Amino acid sequence: MNEGLTGLVPARRSSVPARPPEDAASIPAAAGSRRGHDAGVRAGHPAAPGRRERDEAAVAEFIERFAGILAESGVPRMPARVFVALLAADSDRLTAADLAATLRVSPAAVSGAVRYLTQVGLVTGAGEPGSRRLFYSVPPDVWEQLLSMSNRRMARWTAVLRDGVDVLGSDSPAGERVTESVRYFDFVAAELPGVLARWHEYRAPRDSQG
Repeated sequence: MNEGLTGLVPARRSSVPARPPEDAASIPAAAGSRRGHDAGVRAGHPAAPGRRERDEAAVAEFIERFAGILAESGVPRMPARVFVALLAADSDRLTAADLAATLRVSPAAVSGAVRYLTQVGLVTGAGEPGSRRLFYSVPPDVWEQLLSMSNRRMARWTAVLRDGVDVLGSDSPAGERVTESVRYFDFVAAELPGVLARWHEYRAPRDSQG
């Protein structure tokens, strides 16, 4: 996962305007219309009984806004859009065709995006008996996985920084600066297991309700 998501590298403050739909011309109009209808049903956009009907334009704006923030944090733009589209779907899984219709992009663009997302653990893909299609979903513990990945990454950083202290000398200005970095990462690494444990305690009542 790109280091930007660890929160350790400040993101740029400039806002990223929503981009126009990409590769829309590569989707035949009739197929795009049908796929858009199917994706909307799977994503739960049409109002279910007793549920307020969604504003499709507002949903699309949310996808682009959050995708823009993720892009500022280091996630490639198209994978960010696909990830948020999955987050914003009521269905727990969507096909590449569903995602292409939702985002109005080509299936090839979605294919590359989900390949990246599965590699970094933000999305999982699974087949279905009797079908050649893959269905993609966001793991329920996706943010916990990202924190754990960040912790392992910080452990590697810390090991190299400790070597840097020996090279620079702990009593030198540079050595003191690097030592402070080691102390910070040691602190975060020690605190993270407790944070995750408290999260599980916080979530437990809701999980027990089904």
